[in-house]
Amino acid sequence: MEDINILMKTTEESMQFALEHLQYELTKIRTGKASTSLLNDLAVNYYGSMTPVNQVANISTADARTIVIQPWEKSMLRPIENVIFEANLGITPMNDGEVIRLTIPLLTEERRRDLVKQAKHLGEEAKISVRSARHKAIDAIKKAVKDGYPEDAGKDKEEAAQNLVNKFIKNIDHLIELKEKDVMHV
Repeated sequence: MEDINILMKTTEESMQFALEHLQYELTKIRTGKASTSLLNDLAVNYYGSMTPVNQVANISTADARTIVIQPWEKSMLRPIENVIFEANLGITPMNDGEVIRLTIPLLTEERRRDLVKQAKHLGEEAKISVRSARHKAIDAIKKAVKDGYPEDAGKDKEEAAQNLVNKFIKNIDHLIELKEKDVMHV
């Protein structure tokens, strides 16, 4: 009985991780508005070790379409600029010797649709992860029933696993719907 409860807790944690990962991935999708999260995955060589850009510079938004990166050491301007070029973000950094400015271009209708497709694809991947966690849980429950766990209790646990899936799929759909509205809003 305890093993099944631990299994259910682990299943829910897996589903929660899939949801959190989706949220993180959705922050990387540009919406035509400046967001410092665009630079979250970028790392620069800082005295021999790869260090996240946000640990060697102050990153802020000057207005709705401009990100300003102000390194704590001027010698880091060129390496940060190069990392942004290499990341292929579709944004050209402008280095004025003091700060780097990134001007987020307005999105075309076609690009907006592509970004919505990308968000929906990420949502489907998250749903697959959630369903996979359910599948593993149900397999383990069926095995436990074979090994003597009460069949009625097993059915209840399978139903609980399905209810978890329904809850997380609903949350995923909601996140994708919000991102779609955000991307398509001009």
